Amino acid sequence: MRPIFFQSHSCAAALIPLLASSHFALAESSHGIAMYGSPALPHDFVSLPYANPDAPQGGRVVFGNTGGFDSLNPFSSKGTAPWQMRFWGYESLLGRSWDEPFTLYGLLAESVEVPEDRSWVEFTLREEAKFSDGSPVTVEDVIWSYETLGTQGHLRYRSFWNKIAKIEQTGPRSLRISFNVEDRELALIAGLRPVLKKAQWEGKEFASSSLGEIPIGTGAYIIEDFDAGRFVTFRKNPDYWGMDLPFRNGTQNLSEIRIDFFGDQTVLFEAFKAGELTSYREFNADKWESAYGFPAVLQGNIVKSEIPHQRPTGITGLAMNTRRVPLDDWRVREALLLAFNFEYINETITGGVQPRITSYFSNSTLGMHPGAAQSRVKTLLEPFADVLLPGTIEGYELPQSDGTKRNRKNLRKAAALLQEAGWNVVDGKLTNADGKPLELTALLRQGDSEMSSICDIYANALARLGISLKVETVDNAQYVQRQNGFDFDLTRVRRDLSLSPGNEQRLYWGSDSAAQTGSRNIMGVTSPAIDSMIEEMLKAKTPEEFNSAVRALDRVLTAGRYVIPIWSFGNARIAHVSQLKYPEKTPLYGDRTEFMPQVWWYQED
Repeated sequence: MRPIFFQSHSCAAALIPLLASSHFALAESSHGIAMYGSPALPHDFVSLPYANPDAPQGGRVVFGNTGGFDSLNPFSSKGTAPWQMRFWGYESLLGRSWDEPFTLYGLLAESVEVPEDRSWVEFTLREEAKFSDGSPVTVEDVIWSYETLGTQGHLRYRSFWNKIAKIEQTGPRSLRISFNVEDRELALIAGLRPVLKKAQWEGKEFASSSLGEIPIGTGAYIIEDFDAGRFVTFRKNPDYWGMDLPFRNGTQNLSEIRIDFFGDQTVLFEAFKAGELTSYREFNADKWESAYGFPAVLQGNIVKSEIPHQRPTGITGLAMNTRRVPLDDWRVREALLLAFNFEYINETITGGVQPRITSYFSNSTLGMHPGAAQSRVKTLLEPFADVLLPGTIEGYELPQSDGTKRNRKNLRKAAALLQEAGWNVVDGKLTNADGKPLELTALLRQGDSEMSSICDIYANALARLGISLKVETVDNAQYVQRQNGFDFDLTRVRRDLSLSPGNEQRLYWGSDSAAQTGSRNIMGVTSPAIDSMIEEMLKAKTPEEFNSAVRALDRVLTAGRYVIPIWSFGNARIAHVSQLKYPEKTPLYGDRTEFMPQVWWYQED
């Protein structure tokens, strides 16, 4: 008989290759990662499917922004930087394909590795990855960037840092991030954090909004010149490290990009008509049909392009600050929705051709279904039945008017709800039991002529209920400051939503973010049901579970009456000089921040 200890050691030795093969089956290194399933592109792909690998290089373009800027640090919570900066000059370990719901491919990292439960993620840096000053990107830079952004950076980066249990170097060019919560999306979010140069900030305050300190990045574009509040010029780095990457093939084609700043949208459009700008995004369908008969269009020097997409509508409209009385009462918010005569306003502003946003995820498979909640959606919502607002489970639709200016039927319903909430008309003014009149302020950014026109019509309707609506138009700096401090009753909100919503939902309407200064939860939403639906969405292991959680979330948000929605934009409308071209194949997400100008090119006719 063989000794017992020999049998034990033999069994252990036999298990080693099995355990090793099990580990690699669960955590294989890959060129990309998808939220569900596998990346659509193979490891040897040539270019992104919506990029033109044969696109010519060169050319100069000029875009326009409204407002101004007082910072060139897009990662600080202080100051206002040109929003394009973090997309043009900075990169992350992985890059996103906008032709898939949520899939990332290697950028600064050559590979990514995760276990089956995605409790950690490991990245291996490309040896050739460099900052714009020519210095190599190191693991130390990555770890410093994650910690600094997570503790001193803009609020958008901080929640992720709190979910990291450990971040450590595992090799000369590799690092592993372990998570302290169950959340399958975290591995992807980790790949999208911007990477900055640690050495630049030694002995300096990262949170400074000084115009003199521009973070060093790895992106194709660097700032060549600027004049505070007037323009910023970006030049393509001739030594950009990633020119030969398949992920970059056919992208970053332009040599120079300039942003000019204007006081309002009207002046900006006039500058485009005068030939001072290269392109203009039009969000008004009626204006798209009626305001583009100027000579440059008729002569073919300006081309009108429409870019289709399949993403959700997101939410655009007037957000109601529920931190303030009486907007904390859903009956008052429903009354304000009833008084908002969308059909008449839409006809007046856009010619009635743009459909209304009906829910946060409408126009997609993630949107709530009409009628009562069914199946798993109902199961997810039922534990919160006692606190959900009317219509959440039974079914809720936004009020519709008869299209006439008077909107009598809806105003009568609104008056009844307001009376139920303790508001009555006295001497033509709607007042509460203490005799305080209901007076609201709508905070708008200078140059927002569209929303200003909407509010003018809306104010007349509210006046018939005895409600005063005052519109305050302020400059960009005041607008950001007051939104960050929640100093408003109503204000414009725009939240783009993807086909793979995730942790950003906590920032938009999670309870923990409602009281944080500078929070993106500008409505002040605090709902245990919303928090739970977000958690279910993040824990989902199958597309079916995920879709149900998002549809349930869509119901709670829509029936919460937090926003007065306006119209969806449908296809993107871009007017541009004829020399500016884009590929015939457009991505699933259409015109996003990394579509134009990322895959466009300049070519003389």
